[in-house]
Amino acid sequence: RTGCELLVIWTEEEKSGMQKQITGLMVYYYFVCKRKLYYFCKNLTMESENEDVQLGKLLDETAYKKAEKHILINNTIQVDYIEKNHIIHEIKKSKSIEEAGIWQVKYYLWYLKQCGVQGLTGKIDYPILRQTLTVHLTEDDEKELVRVLDEIKEVMQLEMPPPLIQGAFCKKCAYHDFCQM
Repeated sequence: RTGCELLVIWTEEEKSGMQKQITGLMVYYYFVCKRKLYYFCKNLTMESENEDVQLGKLLDETAYKKAEKHILINNTIQVDYIEKNHIIHEIKKSKSIEEAGIWQVKYYLWYLKQCGVQGLTGKIDYPILRQTLTVHLTEDDEKELVRVLDEIKEVMQLEMPPPLIQGAFCKKCAYHDFCQM
């Protein structure tokens, strides 16, 4: 896999209605819940009415006001903001799903590396907690991301959602009621 576009290769039948690029949010959802990822890939978005999502958006709007935010790169990844010293920032409300956020930032670093951008570091900012977490991309992470991207593609191609797995975050999930049907 090389090049910035990183388009997933699809057959003509697979193209109908599918997103063709893997976004950072998709990587995040992969680590949170593959069923949520599936619904998101099928354009079933339930996030706009979810209270936790609304709180996260409000935090995003009010934190780091001086930074130029929501930098969309190649219509594929959207970085919360980038510091001048080559640090990519992702703003999170809490550490409750920290692993997913870490992999989202690693995906951004990997994606930009595929575009020829070197020397980047990632940070996850938790403004409410007044904490940050530095994220680095290792060779092992790169291998794992290739595997994860292949699995995301598999989820995108499913005709039915993956099996329901009750997790610790299900009750707060925007898709909770939909998943339980």
